[in-house]
Amino acid sequence: MRAVVVREFGGPEVLELVEVALPQPGHGQVRVRVAAAGVNPVDAVTRSGALARAGLMAPRAVTGIGWDVAGVVDALGAGVTRFTPGQRVVGLRDLLDTDLGTYAEHVVLDADAMAPAPAGASLEQAATLPLGGLTALQALDLLDLPTGATVLVTGAAGNVGGFAVELAALRGLRVVALAGQDDEHLIRQLGAEWFVPRTHPDIAHAVRESVPGGVDGAIDTALLGVRALAAVRRRGAFVAVTADATPTPLRGIRVANVWITADGEALARLSALAADGHLTLRVADTLPLHHAPHAHHRLETSHLRGRIVLTP
Repeated sequence: MRAVVVREFGGPEVLELVEVALPQPGHGQVRVRVAAAGVNPVDAVTRSGALARAGLMAPRAVTGIGWDVAGVVDALGAGVTRFTPGQRVVGLRDLLDTDLGTYAEHVVLDADAMAPAPAGASLEQAATLPLGGLTALQALDLLDLPTGATVLVTGAAGNVGGFAVELAALRGLRVVALAGQDDEHLIRQLGAEWFVPRTHPDIAHAVRESVPGGVDGAIDTALLGVRALAAVRRRGAFVAVTADATPTPLRGIRVANVWITADGEALARLSALAADGHLTLRVADTLPLHHAPHAHHRLETSHLRGRIVLTP
């Protein structure tokens, strides 16, 4: 089968399409015939070597690329009873140190990292859900805000940010969204009560004009760090989506970052929400697998609304 791998770290050009052996599922695992694989920022930082330099990956000769997948169950390992061959599924690969990722014709995942695909959605749309949806969900769980609390979401028009806005609104939170000026209509459709353009010279001041005293919490998907922290009230809560954008916990603010983990049960809940129209699955573009370098170039140079997905 064909798969995209990296043999040496660098720019998009180091992504190689190679022939590899068909993987076999072990105990508690499922093999998926890939229909679509989402292209995420973590794929680019894996490819560049940033994760290896940060000590998050061990040295290896070949590195697989891709976390998000949507497809059809192809084979079951021993002990798997939740899925059946031919079933449409979504899943998340959260292991960095593997030879194969989801940019491939087939992928093997642990059964507890998978869920049924959203009914009524294409598999290309479904591939945008796992990493973005779970990151947003786990960030909201870390904030742990009560109904009626206020939350700032930066990068609200992006994949994670958009899911964060929708999930926060579903929890009864009042959302301040930060995004590009042209995104205001979209952001309000997703459920934001207030909007702040990302070009505002003083983001914290703009947020505090809408929410005097500051928001109760913030999810920082745009990696603004202290600029977003300043919009949070004293002893509020702040969650960053990467460790290197996690600010110092000033003014008694509880600060954390999301270390994303696969969670099939939570992914099933997200899939059901998407099927019911409560989560918006946005595909920025669909490209063939051999266009992975072009997809990464666009990921790093464009303000995408939704995810590019690769199809074998």
